[in-house]
Amino acid sequence: MKNIIYVIVLALFVTSCQEQAKIGFVDNGKVINDFQEKLDLEAKFKIKEDAFRKKFDSIDKAFQEEVQKFQAEANSMTQAKAQEKYQVLGQKRQMQDQQKQMEAQQFQQEFQTKIDTLIVKVKKFVSEYGKKNGYTYILGTSDAASTVLYGKEENDLTETILDALNAESKMTE
Repeated sequence: MKNIIYVIVLALFVTSCQEQAKIGFVDNGKVINDFQEKLDLEAKFKIKEDAFRKKFDSIDKAFQEEVQKFQAEANSMTQAKAQEKYQVLGQKRQMQDQQKQMEAQQFQQEFQTKIDTLIVKVKKFVSEYGKKNGYTYILGTSDAASTVLYGKEENDLTETILDALNAESKMTE
């Protein structure tokens, strides 16, 4: 008799503890790529990239003009003087290429750091959104890594999260 009471109490305890899991999912790629703050960041870096290209295009053009001038004057120079000038131009080109590569790496690193910061911000927002709205799980998916192979449309939080994220971002500006 005692065992039956224990079994009944245990069964009541187990069934009362089972809470219905609230699960949603988001398309990570869409949330990140359509996040207005990311679009603004890309526009800002596009302007920087254009300025970078113009700067080095003008440096390249000036160097080409210097090379053409040298080629025109090379016939009137001694062999030694022409060789010396050729080496100076080669070193100058090498230094310009190194500067260009270094600045390009800095540019790329700065952009990647900003993107990584945005991704962390989005993850934090989704986590807080889930807690605030009583979700047990919010899963992420993207074209690159499809962790959600199927989900009912009513569980797709992509647009809801994106709208809320953009609204919060506008308020913090």
